Amino acid sequence: MRQVILDTETTGLNPATGDRIIEIGCVEMVGRRLTDRTFHYYINPERDIDAGAFAVHGLSREFLSDKPIFANIVEQLIEFVDGAEIVIHNAAFDLGFLDNEFALLKRPPFRNLAAKITDTLLDARQMFPGKRNSLDALCERFSISNQHRTLHGALLDAQLLAEVYVSMTRGQEDLSIDLIDYTVGTDASGHTKALPTDFKVLAASEDDLAQHEKILAEIAKASKKDSVWSPLNTAS
Repeated sequence: MRQVILDTETTGLNPATGDRIIEIGCVEMVGRRLTDRTFHYYINPERDIDAGAFAVHGLSREFLSDKPIFANIVEQLIEFVDGAEIVIHNAAFDLGFLDNEFALLKRPPFRNLAAKITDTLLDARQMFPGKRNSLDALCERFSISNQHRTLHGALLDAQLLAEVYVSMTRGQEDLSIDLIDYTVGTDASGHTKALPTDFKVLAASEDDLAQHEKILAEIAKASKKDSVWSPLNTAS
C-alpha cells in the first residue's frame, strides 16, 4: 500500500477557537521505502500566530503573509494523499486541524481521503508504556539523527517520522520468498544443471559478525523479545 507520512504546523492549539494550519509537509512511501515525491507548503493563515506556537516553529505572520491560503493548495493536497494510508504522530491534533480547514471550504472531512490512518503516538505508547514518546524521544530510542532539527518544521518532521515508523514496524516486513527465481540453475527443458564444484567459501569477518549481532540486537529491542535465531534460542 502507498503511505503518506504527514505533519502540520499551526497558529495555536485549537481549531475551534480559530487557529489555522500554517505549514503542511508530506512524504510518500511505497513498499516501506521513501519515494522522491513530497508535498510541502507554507500557508497564510490570515491571522496572528500565538507566541507559544511561534516559539515551537518560528513561523511569523510576516513570513507567511505572501504565502498561499489553504483554499489555493487544497486540490494538490487531495491529489497527493487520496487513497493512501496516512501516518501521523498524534493524529488527533493534525486531523482536527485538517478537518476544520476542509469544513471551512464546505468539503467532506480530510480523514475520508485516507484508506487507513495510523497514529504512531498511540502505537508508541503501546510499545513503550510509561516512557516519553515524542518524535524527538523516538528518534533517540531508534538512533535516528535529528541534530539538524532546532525548530519544528512540517516537512522535516514528516521525514523523521517516516524513519521512526519504519523502525517501529520493522518486525512487520514481509518475509515472503516469492521473489526467488526458481528457474535459475535449470536448462531450457527445466532439468537441473550440474552444479560447479569449485565454489569459493568466504567466511564472515569479525566486522561482519559484529554488524550481524548489532542488527539482531536492534530487532530484539524493537520487538521486545529475543529473535528465534539468537544464540540463547539455538543453543542445544
